Amino acid sequence: MTILVTGATGTVGRHVVDELIQAGRRVRALTRNPVRADLPAEVEVVAGDLTVTDSLGPALDGVTGVHLITFGGDDYGPLRNGQEIVELAAKAGVRRVTVLGGWDEGTLEPAVRAGGLDWTFLQPTEFMSNALQWAETIRADGVVREPFGDAVTAMVHEADIAAVAARALVEEGHAGKSYGLTGPERLSTRDKVRIIGEAIGREIPFVELTEEQAREKMATEGQPEEMIEFLINVFGNVPEGPNVVNSNVEKVTGRPARTFARWAAEHADAFRA
Repeated sequence: MTILVTGATGTVGRHVVDELIQAGRRVRALTRNPVRADLPAEVEVVAGDLTVTDSLGPALDGVTGVHLITFGGDDYGPLRNGQEIVELAAKAGVRRVTVLGGWDEGTLEPAVRAGGLDWTFLQPTEFMSNALQWAETIRADGVVREPFGDAVTAMVHEADIAAVAARALVEEGHAGKSYGLTGPERLSTRDKVRIIGEAIGREIPFVELTEEQAREKMATEGQPEEMIEFLINVFGNVPEGPNVVNSNVEKVTGRPARTFARWAAEHADAFRA
């Protein structure tokens, strides 16, 4: 039984691969650049692009389960060929899928829901790995400059998302379920910066930007206008629903969700000069 992991070289995908290997499953990894995949030797790495349906046929051959992501391409935009992907997977004999998406559906989710597969949707809140965006400025300047210092999220460890995905792919009992995934605590932007400082052994000052200053900063960094608007809207008015702490990680995996302090300790070297 082979399980295909799409987005296998991404933040969550690498952990999904590892979890499935630990579960004793045969893993096939889809990537647009197999030469640069840098995955474990026992993983079968194949070339393919989720945005190009015709490239997926060989990757799906003999596969019984698939971990899907809802975006692709150079711009990481939402997939427009969700229906085609599902039809191809069903024709190949895929029986079980997990779908890593957001809180807004694209073309893939409804196609999966109507496609006759045993599906599980994963809807994580903010990834803890988003904090890596501060690594360069912490190393260079020893400070974090961001707006909305009191904005609170229930960040989730990317390895916990992967652990839930792997369980849903190899165990019974998860078909037809949507799991909102959070960490074990709600943290403000100030809290996150403080915890990173504790992990590297020094205080990191937090400088709160105005919304106008934040827009200028992101534009200078090369962020496209639509992304700037998205970030301002999300963190200026954090949605409450996805950030209410829940126990879904523990319910599915049998262990508590990892804390941000643990994540920061694991990634401390990224923030050290």
